[in-house]
Amino acid sequence: MSTIAGIGISLPPSVDQDDLWSGFFARHYDSRRRALAQRIFQNSGVRSRQTAVSPLVEDVSEWSTGRRMDRYRVEAMPMGKEAIDRALADAGVRADEIGLFAVCSCTGYATPGLDILLARDLGMAPTVQRLFIGHMGCYAALPAMGAVADFVATHNRPALLLCIELTSLHLQPAAARVDIQQIVSHALFADAAAAVVLTPGDDSDAYAFRQLSALTDVTAVDHMTWDITDTGFRMGLSPQVPAVLAKHVQGFASTLGATPADGWAVHPGGPKILDVIEERLELPPDALEASRSVLAAYGNCSSPTVLMVLDALRRRDQRPDRVVLMAFGPGLTLYGAVLGPNLAG
Repeated sequence: MSTIAGIGISLPPSVDQDDLWSGFFARHYDSRRRALAQRIFQNSGVRSRQTAVSPLVEDVSEWSTGRRMDRYRVEAMPMGKEAIDRALADAGVRADEIGLFAVCSCTGYATPGLDILLARDLGMAPTVQRLFIGHMGCYAALPAMGAVADFVATHNRPALLLCIELTSLHLQPAAARVDIQQIVSHALFADAAAAVVLTPGDDSDAYAFRQLSALTDVTAVDHMTWDITDTGFRMGLSPQVPAVLAKHVQGFASTLGATPADGWAVHPGGPKILDVIEERLELPPDALEASRSVLAAYGNCSSPTVLMVLDALRRRDQRPDRVVLMAFGPGLTLYGAVLGPNLAG
């Protein structure tokens, strides 16, 4: 049995969505696109976002990919350390007790990577096993948590997962043509780090990791892309994504044994995605309140976001007995996990 013993979140400075629009993006788009872009920003469901590299302070849109990766290391290390410190303190676990350290990120790469550098700086044992997961995007936290939970159950040792994304580093140059997908990306995405400690299950108050499921519709493989260019990583986000999710989510939820009465930690990819999930699964009006609140306050932070929603549910005075986690990303892929009561406690 593997249980969620601690969660830690680290966020860079917050910026108001309206200030981002008026202070930068209103000038980023020419007159042909400005009205459309403003509507997309206003309807994004986002009120504020966290940016390690704020366009109100410095415009990285013309930076080379190499320069962005140099900055990634500078910004990611303290964010990752803060999230991990908070998760370890929440769990009551020391860094040198961690048996497996997994890191998810699709917004920056370096070798030695964050897994090596953070393990060194935090005092993890030289024998700690490490796992780096990249290019899985917004759903990466769930398969990564599954791998970490398997390690805990097999080796009876604590393990740690860090999801960290700096999407602000991938602001794209202003295009000569209307590119709605880039406008949507610029309106939604933000930065965050979230760490989770899993331990062998003996705490009756902790959520136990129960189940992991996945479904990929390869006919929609081009609906969500993340291409490495000379000016950072470029997001492709088809407006057909909600329709693909609507096609699959009912059957997928049934594989998880999910019911409307469960707690729901759904990745808030955008307001239309949350609306589709709520409608197709016939959820109560407040079932996705945590997801919508995270989107409004923090934006879409890619892989850490579903963990931020889980943390919000976990901290409620009347938290749900069982939580269904669901996230979506390239493939087009749906990932789901179930957390339930720790029967070993």
